[in-house]
Amino acid sequence: MCCGEMVRNPSAIILLHGERQKHSQQRTFIYPFFTRGRPFPLQLLFFGTLFCIYNGFLQGYYLIYCAEYPTDWCTDIRFTSGLLLFLLGMGINIHSDLLLRQLRKPGEVTYKIPQGGLFTYVSGANYFGEIVEWFGFAIATWSLPAFTFAFFTLCCIGPRAYHHHRYYLKTFTDYPKSRKALIPFVF
Repeated sequence: MCCGEMVRNPSAIILLHGERQKHSQQRTFIYPFFTRGRPFPLQLLFFGTLFCIYNGFLQGYYLIYCAEYPTDWCTDIRFTSGLLLFLLGMGINIHSDLLLRQLRKPGEVTYKIPQGGLFTYVSGANYFGEIVEWFGFAIATWSLPAFTFAFFTLCCIGPRAYHHHRYYLKTFTDYPKSRKALIPFVF
């Protein structure tokens, strides 16, 4: 094949989709069982599972049966920058979740101010990481279903970060006033 020919599914894209699926499974099945405080509603677990199955099918189907990439796609700036954004977002997300889980002792249900990592700059560091992650995936795959999912993620959890930020400001008198809601130094 010459450099300009197209292939159905380069292994790097499929590997990236597998990483995306691992994250979804971690978020749906593992994270809820490690949170401390209030019990996690089974209804949310059920709907999260359904959503992950549907979204995983949609993304996988598109990447396997519809997407065509040049054979040198893995060296394309869209793929490499998207992959780096994806990994950065995943790292932020996992680290932020770890910090949140460590806020409460077993049996505690009170809210506390998150500290460290990107929580130094934003109230929704875990949400910011998730959004960066999915936009990285969308850039790396350069696909409409992935961009749609990234936009849906932004529209769904962006307002949650804003409301958490407002809650923290109202509830805690010592909450850092310089902290933004979602995007460091901006919003």
